[in-house]
Amino acid sequence: MGQDTPIDGRTAVVTGASAGIGRATAHALAADGANVALAARRTNRLETIADELEGEYDAETLVATTDITDETDVNALVADTVDAFGGLDVLVNNAGLARGDGDVADMDTDAYRTMMDVNCTGMFYATRAALPHLVESRGNLVFVGSFAGQYPRPGSPVYAATKWWTRGFAHSVEARYGSDGVGVTVVNPTEVRTEFGGDSGESFEDRFDPGEVTEPAEIADAIAFAARQEQSTASEIDLYRRDKFSDW
Repeated sequence: MGQDTPIDGRTAVVTGASAGIGRATAHALAADGANVALAARRTNRLETIADELEGEYDAETLVATTDITDETDVNALVADTVDAFGGLDVLVNNAGLARGDGDVADMDTDAYRTMMDVNCTGMFYATRAALPHLVESRGNLVFVGSFAGQYPRPGSPVYAATKWWTRGFAHSVEARYGSDGVGVTVVNPTEVRTEFGGDSGESFEDRFDPGEVTEPAEIADAIAFAARQEQSTASEIDLYRRDKFSDW
């Protein structure tokens, strides 16, 4: 594929790959020459995206129906990827959700547990399963964080807490495994025009017009940049819409 495909032949797992940032990331990595394992619960969507990647980039793909909160599913995702492609070079920890957040005094316990399971436990399972392979390949581990993981969010305190957890976990893994050659990056978007938030209200895709906030492809470009690094690591990348601080 040549110089226009900087990670030609490498293998990436993308969680939450069925829509939004995950789908855009799968496209960006496939365009860079990677084999891509697509992980999410919605099999039909994954199959459609796999067809897109194979048709547009001649990419090798793996559709892996995965519940990120299920330890067995996640272990199988990584094992099947390694079996299919001979190794693992990139893990993109993207799967996440916001559900039923708001006033802590009124928050539903099930919504709290679901958000913690997906946003924290799922990232732990995937990271734990992938790390031995990333050490072997001296690969890259990318976490999708959030603006909410850096600043207080009174309207979404539990979601924010999960993203503070993401950053703390990621940088601690970076400190432990950097000497083993693993690059760790946290990518922090603000609002992105995706289905995000639709589980408990109006999605960002419906709330914002095109061009009003960040698009998934912009986040995917940052993730792909992190995945290309071989010696250095882009420890943290913030992508904020240009007027984010205008009212502060």
